[in-house]
Amino acid sequence: MTPSSPDYPQFNDADLQRHWRGRTQFTILQNGFGDGVQLLQAWLAWRSDTEAPGRLHYLVIDPQPPTREQLAQWPSALPEQLQQAWPPQVPGYHRLFLTQRKRQLVFTLINGDLLSSLPQLDARIDFFLLRSDQAWNSALLKWLSRLAAPQARVLAQGALPFGRREWQQAGFISENKSEDESNFMPALFSPRWETSSATSHIERKAIVIGAGLAGSAACESLAARGWQVTLIEQHAQAAQEASGNLAGVYMPAISRDDNPTARLTRAAFLFAQQVWARSGVFDRARQAGQACGVLQVARDAEQADAFEQAARHWNYPAGYAQWLSADEASARLGMATGSGWFFPTGGWLRPAIVCEAMLEACGDRVQRHFQQTASSLRRTDDTWQVCNVDGKMIAQAPVVILANGMHATRFAQADSLPLQAIRGQVSHLPASALPDLPFVLCGDGYLTGAVDGVISMGASYDQDDDPALRIDSHRGNLDKLGQLLRQPELAATLTSAANDMPLSGRVGFRCVSADRLPLIGSLPDDAALASAGEVQLRDVPRQPQLHGLLACASRGLIWAPLAAEILACHLEGEPAPLAKDLLGLLDPARFALKAHRHGRR
Repeated sequence: MTPSSPDYPQFNDADLQRHWRGRTQFTILQNGFGDGVQLLQAWLAWRSDTEAPGRLHYLVIDPQPPTREQLAQWPSALPEQLQQAWPPQVPGYHRLFLTQRKRQLVFTLINGDLLSSLPQLDARIDFFLLRSDQAWNSALLKWLSRLAAPQARVLAQGALPFGRREWQQAGFISENKSEDESNFMPALFSPRWETSSATSHIERKAIVIGAGLAGSAACESLAARGWQVTLIEQHAQAAQEASGNLAGVYMPAISRDDNPTARLTRAAFLFAQQVWARSGVFDRARQAGQACGVLQVARDAEQADAFEQAARHWNYPAGYAQWLSADEASARLGMATGSGWFFPTGGWLRPAIVCEAMLEACGDRVQRHFQQTASSLRRTDDTWQVCNVDGKMIAQAPVVILANGMHATRFAQADSLPLQAIRGQVSHLPASALPDLPFVLCGDGYLTGAVDGVISMGASYDQDDDPALRIDSHRGNLDKLGQLLRQPELAATLTSAANDMPLSGRVGFRCVSADRLPLIGSLPDDAALASAGEVQLRDVPRQPQLHGLLACASRGLIWAPLAAEILACHLEGEPAPLAKDLLGLLDPARFALKAHRHGRR
């Protein structure tokens, strides 16, 4: 990509300052990144203005954004913080936090074309910076009006194929009094029709139930925005149930057709690392884990062929994903293994340490109520009250977030959610029993790095509720070890040893939804939906300010931060970190809507 600043709208600091002053947040949208001059100029104007909003969102849509190496060579001298955080050149949304004390600039790069990306934006835009693009058409102009906040300003450069009349029909009026078609810009969004308010104003207080990865991430995301949060947990410490394993693996998923799971896990994997950096998870003193890389070994010849086909089709940047033949993978590992995907920035983490880091980052904005069991919810006026088993109120707030996995269904307002508990047994091996591995191995199972001399290996997927360790699950995990290392004799030796002296380990229960995707957002009101007619997902009646961060299954490490960001953006009226089609796949009301439609038929 070649820098082309002259093709981009020109503005000065005053253009921004007179629009954003008095606001708590402000959103700019630009199509095409160029050489970053516009972003740099807005950043400097925001940083130097003491009356600027505390949160500035800057969104860029670009089908071929620059690489990190290109950024370093360009004359615009973009800040080192942005260059270091710059994402790999892979499709989708990339959200970067660029901070200055208690204020935050949030940069979202949308790697995609204008025609498909603009209609998928879930945002209210205050300032448009538009340049010529062959994709511009009348349908996209209508999308601009749908995205525009009241009094949104538009600056355009180059040949946008719209005349004065078309702009005016879309609700934009020229600030230039000349009747010359070429002098329509700058313009303001001031339609003749009434526009709806972007957000409802609620007191910025919330109750989060559950202090695992999901609940801790929810606390961190809200506290970063200035919310006061009450955290209720039935155990004495955080991360004691599904998030309580000794170690967990973090990595994306890849598919030849880039299916929703691949798109979602890619976004979650890359975003989680932003939150971990913000929360100090990787501070050396924490010893939270290692970003040592992950090798996903193909389970058989068919999957190996699928991996290779996907690698040839997508040609991902080496810094994101590399396909390795069996010989290449074995050479890197130092012992025999199969072909597979290598993720250089993947690794393993201790979930309890991650939770601790996110909660510590909240400071005094989180009040902890541990060893208290939330058993019921009641709504009084505009406030939720969370009560214990005796009906005594533990806390109250206008917003409640259920992040307590399967326990969410104990509440009447959430008892119809299709959640299932899947038993997962992890086997703990002495680190001395295996060669020292340079990176994480996974496939049907996984091997993490050592925590206090213990390697985690697992995990089983069992359809029962037995909380005790079982030899059959240990054997199953050991069988997976043979697939990963291509050393059946090692697995046989360990299995024999396990028969003589049972391995240690841990049993946890993953919370899984009916379609294996998380539930993120406002919970449906089943009673109100029952009496509704034919409705779309966005129109499903909801429980007022009752939300879920549930069913993260085996990917809680990466799902939790993105889920928390999705919910926080919804509550604050900020641009969503995902496209609307993917947000719909995570909406907790999707199951209720499907049942409602089936019942009507």
